[in-house]
Amino acid sequence: MSGSDAGQSAARPVRPALLVNIDVPDLARAEAFYCAALDLRPGRRLGGGAVELLGADAPVYLLLQPPGGVAAADHRRDYGRHWTPVHLDFVVADLEAAVARAEAAGAVREGAIRPAAWGRIAQLADPFGHGLCLIAFSDRGYDAIALEDPAR
Repeated sequence: MSGSDAGQSAARPVRPALLVNIDVPDLARAEAFYCAALDLRPGRRLGGGAVELLGADAPVYLLLQPPGGVAAADHRRDYGRHWTPVHLDFVVADLEAAVARAEAAGAVREGAIRPAAWGRIAQLADPFGHGLCLIAFSDRGYDAIALEDPAR
């Protein structure tokens, strides 16, 4: 890159890219689940410990991580059902079909499909204990609950 190119790229605002990383204890099983349940497709294989899945708005990386390893600080990785305040929502066109496909691939539904002002939602857990939601937006989607004055 020439000096002028470097100056130009430094002057442009950089938008952060979003990558979704999902730790799993069995890479082949996770790839099979996410491809079957959410119609994602394999991209690159990154060494023997990761696979990139494509087909969502952001790439999903399945990362092979054995149970019991350090997850964060002094917490050990555990693949039993767990709760986290950060989770994945996948927007789908046909909620019932998407739930059926996810369950057939190994997801566990956690409650009935629920209506919301913006559409409908189904809560599930993947085979590795990670929560995920399938969402079908109404015609207005989040506009149905958006405030006119963002300061409110």
